[in-house]
Amino acid sequence: MKIIKLDAIDSTNTFLKKMAEDSLIENFTVLWAKNQTSGRGQIHTKWISENGKNLTFSVFVRINDLPIKHQKFLNFSVSLSVYEALYEMKIPKISIKWPNDIMAGKRKISGILIENSLKGEIISSSVIGIGLNVNQKFTSENKLNAISVKDVIGKEIELNSMLDKVLKKLEKNLKDLENKNLRVLENRYLNVLYKKNIPNMFRTNQNVLFMGKIIGVSPEGKLKIELDNETVQEYGVKEVSFS
Repeated sequence: MKIIKLDAIDSTNTFLKKMAEDSLIENFTVLWAKNQTSGRGQIHTKWISENGKNLTFSVFVRINDLPIKHQKFLNFSVSLSVYEALYEMKIPKISIKWPNDIMAGKRKISGILIENSLKGEIISSSVIGIGLNVNQKFTSENKLNAISVKDVIGKEIELNSMLDKVLKKLEKNLKDLENKNLRVLENRYLNVLYKKNIPNMFRTNQNVLFMGKIIGVSPEGKLKIELDNETVQEYGVKEVSFS
């Protein structure tokens, strides 16, 4: 594992992707920026982080023989890695909000952005971007609905130590992925899925409200929601949200 530390950069994912395009870089190369000025989230959203307070890093990985149709299992592996690192720190009410936000109660503590490079029908490599709120102070009224490790446990965490915890979990879970322990990964993910099997009000991207409950993730990686009439609808990223 090679860890590159930078004081400031626009986006760790963008920089690491460019590195991989321009040169042959070592598998599991980690790029960590103390200050990320233009962090990116899912579908053009932004990840905002205070300088030097949190973890904003990306990891370049090559995974042997992972078909595009199995990309959801890569997401499971990464999400579980952050979840497990926080769970072992005894952060209460930790869960994974589909597809890969990590929640502490009802507030977001970490976000993940995975960008894949393809070779035919195979994912040849991935850049895994992780933003983890560690020492930044958030109020309960913050517009981002965010929370940090410090907010929960009441003390500052050494960033190198926190990074090491997450990376060790990531190595372990990616090994499970390479070993094709796919059902095990999926079961572990579904066991900690945010609000699974709990009736909730949802809103579609066409602003339509409906009642349903999350029952799982489809083979294509879409969210499966069972409606009041017991039919099941599937939704892609940003096609549905909690109301």
